[in-house]
Amino acid sequence: QVQLVESGGGLVQGGGALRLSCVASGRTFSNYAMGWFRQTPGKDREFVGSITDDGRTTYADSVKGRFTISRDNPKNTVYLQMNSLKSDDTAVYFCVGYRSSWYTEMWPDYWGQGTQVTVSS
Repeated sequence: QVQLVESGGGLVQGGGALRLSCVASGRTFSNYAMGWFRQTPGKDREFVGSITDDGRTTYADSVKGRFTISRDNPKNTVYLQMNSLKSDDTAVYFCVGYRSSWYTEMWPDYWGQGTQVTVSS
């Protein structure tokens, strides 16, 4: 059973930074693509970015240049470094896992429980 556990959310001032972590278990972490989504009340979950098994990244236009996804395979962990945060970034952030090593233009198969990020203006 695949489990994804996020941590690192919290309250930050606009312009500040946060790093989210996600520890995965239940399958061979290094073989699969991972990613992050986010959701605000009343809206659908929104793609933030993804990382393939070999470290290639893709980002939503809204976060490009500010957010960075990385992975540490020996630690079974994927990270989301968020810089220059804006109030529009306020959301619950979800770590996700894909069934593919490289193809991430699909709805993810696995989801964490989410962690709240609040950016104050």
